[in-house]
Amino acid sequence: MIIPSIDLMDGQTVQLVQGVTRALDAGDPMPIAQRFGLVGEIAVVDLDAALGNGSNTDLMERVLPLARCRVGGGIRDARTALRWLDAGATRVVLGTRAVPDVLRELPRDRVIAALDARDGDVVTHGWTERTGARIADRMREIGEHAGEFLVTFVEVEGTLQGTNMERAAELGEIARSLGCRLTVAGGVNSVDEIVALDRLGIDAQIGMALYTGRFSVADATVAMLRSDRADGLFPTIVTDERGIALGLAYSSAESLRVAMSERRGVYHSRSRGGLWRKGESSGATQRLLGVDLDCDRDALRFTVRQEGAGFCHNGTRTCFGSTRGLDALESRLGAIASGQSRPGSYSARLLKEPNLLRAKLMEEAVELMDATEREHITREAADVLYFTLARLASTGVSLAEVERELDRRALRVTRRPGDAKPDPSTAGAAR
Repeated sequence: MIIPSIDLMDGQTVQLVQGVTRALDAGDPMPIAQRFGLVGEIAVVDLDAALGNGSNTDLMERVLPLARCRVGGGIRDARTALRWLDAGATRVVLGTRAVPDVLRELPRDRVIAALDARDGDVVTHGWTERTGARIADRMREIGEHAGEFLVTFVEVEGTLQGTNMERAAELGEIARSLGCRLTVAGGVNSVDEIVALDRLGIDAQIGMALYTGRFSVADATVAMLRSDRADGLFPTIVTDERGIALGLAYSSAESLRVAMSERRGVYHSRSRGGLWRKGESSGATQRLLGVDLDCDRDALRFTVRQEGAGFCHNGTRTCFGSTRGLDALESRLGAIASGQSRPGSYSARLLKEPNLLRAKLMEEAVELMDATEREHITREAADVLYFTLARLASTGVSLAEVERELDRRALRVTRRPGDAKPDPSTAGAAR
């Protein structure tokens, strides 16, 4: 896969040649993160921190919610690494301090060991000091403590001269033998190189080629795909933000590029040929939130925010009929909250009377905890979920937002005790 890189210096996105010469300024990283994050993880690197010239911490913290970010640059102790993991980084990248004493304090699957190489030798301190150690030897020394390696070929970094494919293949074999993934950076100048690395199971971290327009993230995504169909199309599973399948569509290289450029649901129409912009006539448009390739690179998943009646031309939310469970309940409550249905229902009353909703939610939570039999627990849990979703509908908060918050919390490594707060009703008695 491609890992687009956002390198920060003096609060701006920059690109350096061989870690020294500032070749270009790309400006505000926020819109860049949103654009790059469409296809998966991005790398956010604090060059100032890496070089000991201050930091871009505040800016990086604002970037984190915009995409899945692996964070690096100046992380030299476990405490700093944990702080970034707790802040929402999917993984942290450690360079100089990627040593066993530090790494063993961190979750292995969340750690990337950065090994910067100049002609095969490890270099540190912003690529300015040679260590005399060989990359392969360092990988073997710390492989049990890191889930992934990031190897930068410094001699070609930022030069667009092409990366060292032979060395990448050798290091990829070593990484696999250690149970690790490998990402390489430095010199990649074509989508052909990205495809070749992807076929080897190696990710490519890309900076200069993207910023100079050598190719786009969409170009790289298209290049990695392989169709086994006579028409060359790619089956595209369309899901909502919660992962519920809305239907099946088909993408071409052209439609995928347009979809990613416009950030909307755009597909290939097999009946009419050419582009199909979902909702152009019906109003049931889609905002494209993410594009994922399957493991065989012959199918796609579009994650979208569906507007209007739904995905299906029959007016249902999905092409498989109506949804069930929490999704269906959320839709019903949302329609009631917006005044579109059942104005005299109990749900409508709850949405209009916040004190009643509050009392019922607290009542049902207690009854859930008091229940002992399986069927009773099931009924009380259903009550709690119903009143919880009613509360969300009354405030316009979606279940997808709640799930994103839960996902964010799951990234935390440092945990609070989680003790219950004192019950105000018993505070006087305790005194």
